[in-house]
Amino acid sequence: MTVHFPFDNSYAALPDGFFARVAPTPVTSPKLVKLNRRLATHLGLDPDWLESAEGVEILAGKRVPDGADPIAMAYAGHQFGHFVPQLGDGRAILLGEVIDADGVRRDIQLKGSGPTPFSRRGDGRAALGPVLREYIVSEAMAALGIPTTRSLAAVVTGENVVRETLLPGAVLTRVAASHIRVGTFQYFAARSDVAGVRRLADHVIARHYPDIAKAEHPYHALLDAVISRQAELVARWLLVGFIHGVMNTDNTSISGETIDYGPCAFMDAYDPATVFSSIDEMGRYAYGNQPRIALWNLTRFAECLLPLFSDDQEKAIAEAQSALGHFAQEFDTAYYAGLRKKLGLFTAREDDPDLANDLLKAMAENAADFTLTFRRLSDAALGPEGDAEVRKLFADPTAFDTWAAGWRQRLAEEPQDAAARQTAMRAVNPAFIPRNHRVEAIIEAAVNRNDYAPFEELLSVLSRPFEDQPAFGPYAEPPKPDERVLQTFCGT
Repeated sequence: MTVHFPFDNSYAALPDGFFARVAPTPVTSPKLVKLNRRLATHLGLDPDWLESAEGVEILAGKRVPDGADPIAMAYAGHQFGHFVPQLGDGRAILLGEVIDADGVRRDIQLKGSGPTPFSRRGDGRAALGPVLREYIVSEAMAALGIPTTRSLAAVVTGENVVRETLLPGAVLTRVAASHIRVGTFQYFAARSDVAGVRRLADHVIARHYPDIAKAEHPYHALLDAVISRQAELVARWLLVGFIHGVMNTDNTSISGETIDYGPCAFMDAYDPATVFSSIDEMGRYAYGNQPRIALWNLTRFAECLLPLFSDDQEKAIAEAQSALGHFAQEFDTAYYAGLRKKLGLFTAREDDPDLANDLLKAMAENAADFTLTFRRLSDAALGPEGDAEVRKLFADPTAFDTWAAGWRQRLAEEPQDAAARQTAMRAVNPAFIPRNHRVEAIIEAAVNRNDYAPFEELLSVLSRPFEDQPAFGPYAEPPKPDERVLQTFCGT
């Protein structure tokens, strides 16, 4: 039996300087942990074939399927503000591209498939824990409706990897609209390779933004489009309490997807200064800093495009600054539109941002759980009798009472009935997120006890984040004091 991938590769057709051709390193005895059967079918793949011995070998990098053109992509990047002129895929290999059921081109990449020319003395492997974390969080983000890379499969390799201790090795098969990053443009710009920047920009326009190909100034339009998508993306992160953790330019996707889940996490108690990443010692990528960092990263992208704007550098800079000047408005528009929905508001008023910010301030001062506050607020929209469950989340319940009085007055100024408002709010305020203590528990069970039942159960719960699921009510609860996870780790 042959596992067929209908590859239609485009990035591998670019000049050799864009990547290095390299095959995955075979592993000894791969075993399938999880296959995303629904996603496989959407990609035009046969899930039964992928679950076969030959299919699992492909998902582990032990066998290369027909039509694949394995490459490690070249890119640079600012890591915590410091520029590194060459990074590249150090432990990921792009097998190729397929066209999914919606006609969208998708990368299929193996993460943890062995060293590449960009590994920088690394082993190119991945441990099981980070693979399971990315599988869970990326699929949870997809269920929440947030643009994201997807997880097609997780496989254990039968080999250990050396980190602080010996850990079981694993490979994640990741699916993305593309793996092109701000750092990809920086790679060529740092070498003053204007032809490379132009070739990459043309590829991105054709692949991700075809509508702007015939614009009067397509490279200006490209910058505008990427700014818009990043503003929308980061706004949506904040609306569910998500913290990426490593918003380096090499982790900023040109397609506007969430990419490179490392020490990512969701907040429990609301605090804009929240940081989980063990490597973010200065809080550069804290929850509340994410919009500012997105703009910083986009500014680095704009710098790469300057030679394509004009031969007159001052003119090019002015044009880029004009485009970047729209980020704040685009972010605010997306963010406050989302907050209005979370608060059950159907119309827009000038003082709505103040109403939303007053709630967030009260939540921060009273350690109120971010997700549960908005979820329970959905039920409180039916009437004051629902306030009791929200008040419990505040250290000083009267802080909620004070805010709620203004909220109810605002709701009374709209014609929608309470039941319609509750339904609308429950559709945007999830009951379930991948809580850090739950993610750590499933990793511990898998790594230390070879028990994947908690992993399967958590995935099932997170696939329906907006439903109550009474049988799994504990998954909606924040951690007890002794369950809190204060740090997350990258896993490299």
